[in-house]
Amino acid sequence: MKNVFASLITIGDELLIGQVVDTNSSFMARKLNEAGISVKRRVAISDNYHDIYDTLNKESVDSQVVLITGGLGPTKDDITKDALCQYFEGKMIVNQEAEDNVRNLFECTVIQNKRGSAPGMVFKKEGVIFISMPGVPYEMEGIMEEVIPYLTKKFELPVIVHKTILTAGIGESALAEKIVDFENNLPADIKLAYLPNYGMVRLRLSSVIFANRPDEPTILQEFDKLKVLVRDYLVTDEDDSMEIVLGKLLSSLGKKVSTAESCTGGAIGALITSVPGSSAYFEGSVVSYSYGIKNKILQVKEETLENFGAVSEETVKEMLTGILDKFSTDYGIAVSGIMGPDGGTPDKPVGTVWIAVGDKDKCMTRCLHQRYKRSKNIEVTSVMAINMLREFIKKS
Repeated sequence: MKNVFASLITIGDELLIGQVVDTNSSFMARKLNEAGISVKRRVAISDNYHDIYDTLNKESVDSQVVLITGGLGPTKDDITKDALCQYFEGKMIVNQEAEDNVRNLFECTVIQNKRGSAPGMVFKKEGVIFISMPGVPYEMEGIMEEVIPYLTKKFELPVIVHKTILTAGIGESALAEKIVDFENNLPADIKLAYLPNYGMVRLRLSSVIFANRPDEPTILQEFDKLKVLVRDYLVTDEDDSMEIVLGKLLSSLGKKVSTAESCTGGAIGALITSVPGSSAYFEGSVVSYSYGIKNKILQVKEETLENFGAVSEETVKEMLTGILDKFSTDYGIAVSGIMGPDGGTPDKPVGTVWIAVGDKDKCMTRCLHQRYKRSKNIEVTSVMAINMLREFIKKS
């Protein structure tokens, strides 16, 4: 048993000019990883014969599996099928015996597309399996349901294990210093990755487990050591997003939450409700963008808004009180800020955000100073607000 490597090729000029975001590679990589196939490279190329042909040659050197998406539709610019035919049949000698032999070697197997018109195709060449699929994510995902069982039958695969810790309250550099000895003493076949994001850091241990090497150091033992070292900053020892972590916490306590959102425009509620089963702990949200709604619906005092403004600690505390009263929930989140690109002032520049979380008896507030563009400021604020409520509940 040995490692099986895959290369992912996405085809389309729209990917290279940033018109379309490549979600296909992420989906394929995740499914391959779950099956025990390691992804060697991800490559995006344009819609032309030379690039497709050249990339197929290059990727087949290091990988036993090459997955291709894009360019299989009915329009004139969809040239992948023609390029594949040229790549796999272009060198055939016009001799019946030779042609029959080459066709047997390079035979194409069709995978029916139950979600669209362009089927998937499987080619084999010099021990490498090439699988071409349409670029439409919904169609590709359907074909991948056939691809993974096909590959698991073709190879004797190891098990790829990942164990992930989510930390908060400590930066990547400080965290690295704290666990430097642990990292230096890791067994050679266990890798540690730092994945920083939004003021939080994920630590991921990875190992490839082979059935013929039962005596190798277990990743679980190392994971337990790591958890002890970062226990003061530990959010979860599962590969969960912050909204999932909060949902599990609320569910375990039998508690509910509501949100009062100004600058995030409902993004916090959207994150919370993206988790299946969130109706058990999420009651609702008020998007109070204007002064009038803050006053009439959330009962923020007019004098508070006049004296301190919408983006202030005083206002979010009253928004929190108002949402707790309006929805009668155990916990609440309230946010107000300036997301940009305009609207900032010298004392409240763009990126200034006030957050309040709490219950009917007490609350916790925090002022953030974001430095991103509008959409990213909203995204970061939403995650940070959810984490603040998690911290509040844990300390209560």
